[in-house]
Amino acid sequence: MFSIEYSKAARKALKAMPRNTARLIMEKVETLAIDPMAPNNNVRKLTNHPGYRLRIGDWRVVYLVHEQALLIAVVRIAARGDVYQ
Repeated sequence: MFSIEYSKAARKALKAMPRNTARLIMEKVETLAIDPMAPNNNVRKLTNHPGYRLRIGDWRVVYLVHEQALLIAVVRIAARGDVYQ
């Protein structure tokens, strides 16, 4: 199982959003940590970025997978229109 590390910006975004949405996002990321390479329709490799994105409703989670360290680094959490800027 991979460990999860949230960036300062990701933690700030989780605190700013409604509690039930933040809980749902954290649950989905924890599910992803069990096996990040498992096929998932909501995960896509980013084209101009080394990371991946996880779609949860109107929210997007951008993260990096460090396989050597067994770490998922959550870089950014934002609404779908703002996350890629």
